Amino acid sequence: MNEEQLKKMKSHPGFVAALDQSGGSTPHALELYGVAPDAWSNEEEMFDLVHQMRTRVITSPGFTGERILGAILFEGTMDRAIEGQPTADYLWSEKNVVPFLKVDKGLKPEEDGVQMMKPMPQLAELLERANAKNIFGTKMRSVIKQASESGIAAIVDQQFEVGEQIIAAGLVPIIEPEVDIHCPDKAQAEDLLKAAISAKLDALDEGKLVMLKLTLPEKADLYADFVKHPKIVRVVALSGGYSQEEADVKLRANHGVVASFSRALLEGLSAKQTDEEFNAMLDASIQKIYDASIT
Repeated sequence: MNEEQLKKMKSHPGFVAALDQSGGSTPHALELYGVAPDAWSNEEEMFDLVHQMRTRVITSPGFTGERILGAILFEGTMDRAIEGQPTADYLWSEKNVVPFLKVDKGLKPEEDGVQMMKPMPQLAELLERANAKNIFGTKMRSVIKQASESGIAAIVDQQFEVGEQIIAAGLVPIIEPEVDIHCPDKAQAEDLLKAAISAKLDALDEGKLVMLKLTLPEKADLYADFVKHPKIVRVVALSGGYSQEEADVKLRANHGVVASFSRALLEGLSAKQTDEEFNAMLDASIQKIYDASIT
């Protein structure tokens, strides 16, 4: 583990940029950016286009470690280069931004009020590649749809079980059990989730570290205990379908929690903008999210 990167993730002000849209969400991300589906004829061309979009974001003058702690990458982004350097190396050496990798393979269908992660048979090999590419940590997402105690327990069990494998490989896992913002009993689901995570943290061996990526909760400062927890590097929040403005307001009410926004970060950016327009829009978004993250 890179101690300098760990120190930055623990104590530096700022937020985490989520640039990890993968197969299923890529066409929608490109469409929001103003690239229509007829712009590519196969998956490889689609991923080349999304890499161009991410390269434009990462190389933008406002995208630096001053306000951005880390960036979560999709596997295809990790394997590509920016300005002649592997993406993770470019992020750290040129931008002072800590690189993370999304490792999950998507979600299973809903069962018992939750969507568990699909199996990850190639995880060990992927973690080996991530280490070789100088990745600091990983991210994996599950989704909670209902306040089901058994479903939530199963999700947290799975997240921490895979998390142990990631820690053993020398990386810091971002545990992401997202609570769907449309969950009918969202506050109750969040209370159940907090209890399940607390139990797992108590059982985690001394010296083992994780990060948490959680939906902005109904109760302000619900996760304050996690912010101060010695086994947690940082608590970050996903925007989860809220607009950037809504997400920023909710984030301000959760002291010590920082943003890890994807769609809300890229809101308003377009392939049709000039570089000047694009950079100004991105810089303004970064500043708003940064301001909300330092409460």
